[in-house]
Amino acid sequence: MVAHAADPAFTLAIKERKFDVAELDVPANVKFILTVKNLDKVPSEFESSDLNREKVVVGGGTITIYLGPLTPGAYEFFDDFNPTARGHIVAK
Repeated sequence: MVAHAADPAFTLAIKERKFDVAELDVPANVKFILTVKNLDKVPSEFESSDLNREKVVVGGGTITIYLGPLTPGAYEFFDDFNPTARGHIVAK
């Protein structure tokens, strides 16, 4: 997937082993860039079976994920290292 400068960008942070946003609204049918920042000192993971993505975020690290276009709906994401850390990307 090729991202362009005009693609919308969104950020999630992981702090205290939880995502800072439980629900992230994004535009439907548009490619977008998701940046995930791990503010903790231990590794975490951004994983989504719905989005077919799985990336480790080292402690203090940042990853970039290119997603979309998504049809309208909710897409679950979670931290496989800490199963209580969950959220949804909602394409509207």
